This record gives sequence, C-alpha cells and structure tokens, in this order.
Amino acid sequence: MALITLRQLLDHAASEGYGVPAFNINNMEQGLAIMAAARACDAPVILQASRGARSYAGDIMLRHMVEALSEMNPDIPMVLHQDHGNNDATCLSAIRHGFTSVMMDGSLEEDMKTPASYDYNVEITARVTRAAHAVGASVEGELGVLGSLETGEAGEEDGSGAVGKLSHDQLLTDPDQAVDFVLKTRCDALAIACGTSHGAYKFSRKPDGEILSMETIRRINEKLPNTHLVMHGSSSVPQALQDLINANGGDMPQTYGVPVEEIERGIAMGVRKVNIDTDCRMAMTGQLRKVAQEKRAEFDPRKFMIPAMEELEALCRDRFERFGAAGQAGRIKPVSMDEMARRYASGALDPQIAANKAA
Repeated sequence: MALITLRQLLDHAASEGYGVPAFNINNMEQGLAIMAAARACDAPVILQASRGARSYAGDIMLRHMVEALSEMNPDIPMVLHQDHGNNDATCLSAIRHGFTSVMMDGSLEEDMKTPASYDYNVEITARVTRAAHAVGASVEGELGVLGSLETGEAGEEDGSGAVGKLSHDQLLTDPDQAVDFVLKTRCDALAIACGTSHGAYKFSRKPDGEILSMETIRRINEKLPNTHLVMHGSSSVPQALQDLINANGGDMPQTYGVPVEEIERGIAMGVRKVNIDTDCRMAMTGQLRKVAQEKRAEFDPRKFMIPAMEELEALCRDRFERFGAAGQAGRIKPVSMDEMARRYASGALDPQIAANKAA
C-alpha cells in the first residue's frame, strides 16, 4: 500500500474512535519489528523520524527503508512523519524526501531550546501548513511547551527540549488559545502540553492529576471536538523493561512514565496520535544487554538484534491493541498526496475547521 498522509489516517481514527501509536525509527531493525507488529494486528502505522534520526541514518536511507517496508507490507497503511521540525527548511526538505506529514514545532524557537512567543508559533506553523497542503502533506502543530509539572523542566530528546525553568502556564496548553491557534494555522493535528515530557525520567511517582493533567485534554477536546489531538512524551517506561535493563548491567534510577490506561482515557477525549520512542529504545536495549550479559563470547550482531526486535514487536503489538488500532488497516482506502492537495485547495478538508467554529 502506498504511503498515506497523517490527516487521512487520523480522520479515519476519529471516525472509528481509536488512537494510533507513532513510533520513532532510526534503523532497519526498528522498522522491521514495528511492521511485524502492525501486520500481526492489521493496524495502520505512523513511523516518525526526528532531526536526529535523519542525521543518523540519512534522508535517502530513511526514504528507501520506508519504501521497502511499505512494499513488504502492501496491506498496511503507513505514514512517514517528521517529528519536531524546527523551521520551514526542515519540514519542506522532509516532504521533498518522501515524508507525507511534518510536525512544525513552533512552541520553541529554531534552536529548539528557547520557548517561543505565541505570535511566532502561529506565523511559522501557518506558513508551513500552507506550503505542505499545497502538495498534499499533513501538518502537526504544537501549542504549549513539553515539560514536567513536577520540576518545571523539560526533558531532551534528539536535541529538542526547552532550557531553564518553565511556568505552569507554559506547561499546560490553554484551551481558548488552542481554538485560536487551530483556526489561524489550519494545522491537521495539534500536539498539546499536559505534563508529559521527553525521555525516560518523566515522573518521580505514579502520575496523578497534579502532575499529569488529563483535565487539560478534556477541556481542549470540549472546545475543539473536531481537531485531532496528539500526546507527545507518552512512553509508559514499563517497570519490566527497567528491571530487564538493570538486571543485565544497567543503572536506570526508578522512574515512571505515562500509564497506558491514562492514554486510553486520552483517546476517549480526542487524542488520535500518541508518540512513543523511549519505550522502544528500552525494549531493544534490555535484550541487547541480556544477550551481552548471558553470552559473553557472542559477537554476531544478529544474535543481539533478533531478540531485541522480538521485544520491540511485543511492545508495539500491545500498543496497537490497547489503543484500538488493531483490525483497522484493512478498512482504510489510501488517498494519494495529489488527491489530498486537490481536497485542501477545494476546501473539502475545511469542515473540521468549520465544525470547530460552530462548537
């Protein structure tokens, strides 16, 4: 099946009431494991690459790897998404290299360290959206700064993360401002800030409403019932994977992620895309450490990677099933980017905006 756009996939997810995990990839083994899980679950897939991943693997390698994964799995709808684009050039170069969707993260300035003004965020997100829609690609915007409500600090991932202390207001997306942002930028999906953060060290205790604000998601969904919401920093940091790593030479301090049951609550309140990276890294690293610990004479990389891929596949299958994406792949009829461009140009995709205004 040809690659599809994020907008098409999330429109389907909204119509059927499910969420889609978005898994970050850097290499072939991750791609193979994620797609094996998708095939087993008959689930649509969002594969996303950060700027760090694009630097690590290279755009040409990533594009051909994803094309190969698509050819190997012709019945699975797949989105290739740029995660945390920092400017026009990053987003538009991704589209030129075959990405069907981009995130313009205007919540931070181009350095991806400095919180940006609201006006800057609106201007650059709207500009990227106009350019992307002209060729049929989707755009995810972000409002609010990802970071911890416990510490007021942001975790960093692949160079993205605010520096310094953040205020409570910065760390929670304002629902009224979210309405204005979506209407002005016409982005296809909105990443919101609700207390989640990048990396493994999100919470010092199992999160409750004080440090993970699911109420913020509810309030935004109430005002924007037809906007596809996105939860970033939503790895669950499973205890079993922490234990696996530490039992085999690791030294991870005790930490807590976003409970899957809270993500399920979010999906019921309009969350359609859920970003997961740390869990995938932990799954593979745990098994790599286990092989290295138990088979000290082993030097064949394949003997390390096969169990690592199996662990990652099991994790992905769990998320497809828990988020309701399992069984949905065969129900999606792909629409080309050329056709999506025509629909954007004709205004056929504007009802989402109009419905939000009415609400």
